[in-house]
Amino acid sequence: MAEEGPIAHGGSDGSLEETPRKKKKYKRDRNPEDGKCKKLQNELKAALEESSRKLLQFLPEHRLPETRNGIQYLMNRLTGLKPDILLDPIHIGLFGSTGAGKSTLLNAIIDKNFFLPVSGSEACTSCVVQINTSRGKQHEAKIHLLTDEEWRDELKGLVELMDVDEDSEDDDERSEAALKISAIYGKEAETKSYEELCRMKPVVSIPLSRCILLKETTAKDLSDKMGPYIRNQSSPIATTSKEKDIMRLWPLIKNVEVTVPNSQMIPEGVVFVDIPGTGDFNTKRDEMWKENINKCSIIWVVNSFERILGGKTHQMLLNEGMKAFQSGMCRDLSLVVTKSDELDPEEYGKETKRDHINKHDAILERNETVKQEKSQMMKKTLMKKLPSDSEVVCKPDLVYTVSAREYWQGTTLSKEETEVPKLREYIRRFYTEQKKNKLLNYMTEALVIFSLICNLPSNKHAQSQLEKKNYLKDFITQKIADLENDIKKCFIPIEQPLREGVDEAKKSYKKTISDLLKRSHGHRGYHRTLKAVCLKKGVYASRTFFRIDVNDALAQPIYRKIDLSFGEAFRIQMSTRSTLKICLDTFKNAVQQKLQEAGMQPVADNNQLNFLKQETDFIVGEAEKFILQRKAEIYQSLALSIQNDLLLYYEEAAMVRGSQAYQRMQTILSNGVMREVERGMFERAEESMRGHLQDMQKQITKKLEEDFSSVLSFAFCPWDQLDGKLPDLRSEFSTITNIHEALQSAKVA
Repeated sequence: MAEEGPIAHGGSDGSLEETPRKKKKYKRDRNPEDGKCKKLQNELKAALEESSRKLLQFLPEHRLPETRNGIQYLMNRLTGLKPDILLDPIHIGLFGSTGAGKSTLLNAIIDKNFFLPVSGSEACTSCVVQINTSRGKQHEAKIHLLTDEEWRDELKGLVELMDVDEDSEDDDERSEAALKISAIYGKEAETKSYEELCRMKPVVSIPLSRCILLKETTAKDLSDKMGPYIRNQSSPIATTSKEKDIMRLWPLIKNVEVTVPNSQMIPEGVVFVDIPGTGDFNTKRDEMWKENINKCSIIWVVNSFERILGGKTHQMLLNEGMKAFQSGMCRDLSLVVTKSDELDPEEYGKETKRDHINKHDAILERNETVKQEKSQMMKKTLMKKLPSDSEVVCKPDLVYTVSAREYWQGTTLSKEETEVPKLREYIRRFYTEQKKNKLLNYMTEALVIFSLICNLPSNKHAQSQLEKKNYLKDFITQKIADLENDIKKCFIPIEQPLREGVDEAKKSYKKTISDLLKRSHGHRGYHRTLKAVCLKKGVYASRTFFRIDVNDALAQPIYRKIDLSFGEAFRIQMSTRSTLKICLDTFKNAVQQKLQEAGMQPVADNNQLNFLKQETDFIVGEAEKFILQRKAEIYQSLALSIQNDLLLYYEEAAMVRGSQAYQRMQTILSNGVMREVERGMFERAEESMRGHLQDMQKQITKKLEEDFSSVLSFAFCPWDQLDGKLPDLRSEFSTITNIHEALQSAKVA
């Protein structure tokens, strides 16, 4: 139960309930191989853990550094093997602004109507919400709150926004700041100073753990209790005093993790992330916003038909989503257009100059039209940032048109025509492709490692083993040097666009900063929004003006120039061009070819050969993961360098008070940007990216040298150095052999 106590069930909508009939059906429909697969996974995990424990006990016996490093490498490899194919989740991000229909779509995908609050009931999601499944029977939610330090950091900025000056008007930023302060400290607390507020006791009860745990047996009960925590504060509809107290916590809520029992609708291991479209004023929540986007394998940019046809918000969101290809783990991107059923047949008939078209046909016709138009738009935009043969550019379905309401009601469209089942199939297909044969691959790796361990007694004649090791080490060292040169060549195509981008940025920065500082769209109180931008070092998520990022905007001319070549260098899938992956594959193939030749000479026996080939695959695979992890840091280095150069001006502008504050802030920022451009701000950003690329290149080659040294040291370690200093792993080897045979015969993977 939650820390604040239970809430009565209430409500008569049974759509969230799971009836006994449904539960029985679920059990009947489950794959009978699931239990067997899980059993084999657990046996493999136990064998690997026991082997690692035994090796750890024997590690102190080894004095020679090379031998010790080899044993440590082996132990790390066994510990790193994850036989549970569900341990690495696949994150799917639903990215869109408030009211786009993300929560409604998610409810339909997981087949639980009204589970998450939806904007149609005047309650929409106001923070990042993560939904995953588990084998447990309970529905659970963890509401994570800001730490005291994180809240004080935000509070300082909120008080700054409350400052009254002669230019002051009633605006959104000031109103929201007042709402947040009064929610935590009570009525009229917004008039207090930061120091006074720090001394005040909050009027809400804040758990010491900064985490509120809710557990219920049914989805409806959890939904009822979770709703007050994640409703948007702009429309509080609390019905009880307890709900009012709960809803006062909203400024402190950092994110929410929801876990529901396994469902046939989505594969276990898929994690949905409901991501607000613009980020957040709070530094920690905004960091989490970026992290959530960057960790998603799939991003759905979600927007309604009304907004997709009448505005450019979806284009802004798509641009943010596309950044994840350059700076995150994203491998697939789609535009999901919601509320496709919201159509007036009579109006549609007039627009298309057709009489007597029924609603069903009109919806499907409009869906196809929007798919064609937006797919062309997306492909055109993607091809500016990614190579034309990228998988995401070439895939057939870039746009989905969905109706969650019709999925539940079915008055006009069939379930298939709502495209909710199509999205589920899309998820399942992606999941299967990612997880296919993973357990068998882990099994094979473990078998090869144990085969080598059990045959180490054949490593006789120390001098002979040393000669074999040095023969291969010299070759691999030379190939690593060749790889280093190839990586340098791989970055050459970025050089010219980088220089051209700097020139473009120097030409356009005055217009860029002018557009950012001077809003003429009839919005009041932009001066306070600008202050918020300065308080947050040039980056601010505004409800009125969306996400404002001065640093990124100034860097955009450079990004536009380098995006294609950057995407080409860091692309994940295979191509015939000069990419980092091709460089690594060329290196891997050369090493494995040499190992094959060594096996024929023979320099290595079969067990050594199989082990070295496998470890070459593993080591190069780890290098690819390292590149993906560093990609974001490298790509964002341009905007970060610009931000660092402008920090003093942001701080100075944020301190401005009194008459003409808005104009003085504009002057400080405009003059500051001009001054830093003259001092070489864009050139420093260019050098920062070059430096990051060079650092990554050095780190890759250093890691390869260390890993291959450890592998060779272990594979060719003379038995007289190991005799009596290795545990007996024959039992674990036998277990792994049996599991491997069972997997192959049953074709579980």
